[in-house]
Amino acid sequence: MQRDREASGGIHPLLAGRFSPYRFDASAAVDDESLRLLLEAARWAPSAGNSQPWGFFTSRPGEPDHERVVRHLAPSSARWATNAGLLVVTLTRRYVEDTELQYSEFADYDLGQAIAHMTLQAEALGLASHQFRAFDMEGLTKELDPKPGWAIVSMVALGKAAEEPLKTRDRRSVADLLSAPWAL
Repeated sequence: MQRDREASGGIHPLLAGRFSPYRFDASAAVDDESLRLLLEAARWAPSAGNSQPWGFFTSRPGEPDHERVVRHLAPSSARWATNAGLLVVTLTRRYVEDTELQYSEFADYDLGQAIAHMTLQAEALGLASHQFRAFDMEGLTKELDPKPGWAIVSMVALGKAAEEPLKTRDRRSVADLLSAPWAL
């Protein structure tokens, strides 16, 4: 869907057209090449000291690991996320052994950069993405059992949207972005 460039402040159409659907087309698979490109985009994200403190667990409907993820979704996200062509569990490495840097205060920020890159690559591939945290963190962590130092942060559902974005989207103004953090 083409958005009005004036309403979007003239930003790139990939950014202006991005939205987080609450319905995915269950018949639309995310193929191996698209998955490779999504992970490649995340791989090229910037990070503090080039630490690249992110990792992912991916699952697609029909794959053995998909149910391992889906069973931990909260009811609010299970209604729509189970139909996505790909679920990505995002992890970050906050604690780093065998280095001078034992704790990274930038790890979550850097993971966010990687997810932003993945999201834009998804848009370029004609896929939609919806980032969320509505799942049983403790249960999923126990299920996937990441290595020490790694922590699950969020999930991303990706696939073909089964709905159109709203005609208009309310966004905070640039002036508010600059003034909101400061006392009046």
